[in-house]
Amino acid sequence: MYTTLQHQYRLVLSARGALFDYYQAIGAADLLKPMPAFNNESMVSQLVHTANCYVFWLACTAMKQQRPFFISEEIHDMNAVLEIYKEVDQVMAEFLQHFSGSLDETRPLLRPDGRPLTRSPFELFTHVTTHEFHHKGQVVSMSRQMGYTPVDTDVIRE
Repeated sequence: MYTTLQHQYRLVLSARGALFDYYQAIGAADLLKPMPAFNNESMVSQLVHTANCYVFWLACTAMKQQRPFFISEEIHDMNAVLEIYKEVDQVMAEFLQHFSGSLDETRPLLRPDGRPLTRSPFELFTHVTTHEFHHKGQVVSMSRQMGYTPVDTDVIRE
């Protein structure tokens, strides 16, 4: 399963790369613009939120690491977003290696609110990657509402 999840994450990286290439052409002011239809979040704050989801579930919760969260107000352009996602990729690599022999074994965890939860590393991997795709759709929609024409950011692209 370890090799399969590495391959799956490479597909996530490909889709993320298409999104990030597209956002390089969007001005920083638009990337940071709060959108009322999205709870006054910006494209950047959505991307930071997604990065923090990886840190919380994989590093802090599953691997019991003490890692700081990224702060949206400190991220002002796509270059800064790219830097935080380098850290996300490192977290994912560590996570997959850490659980390489036990990806399907459930274990006790704590939810963000402190309630207990039992999940496998495979389920956590699935959660963070699908969470990223959910927010990828939101940030693409945000850009469309600003008048941009999004590129195809699916895993299977022409």
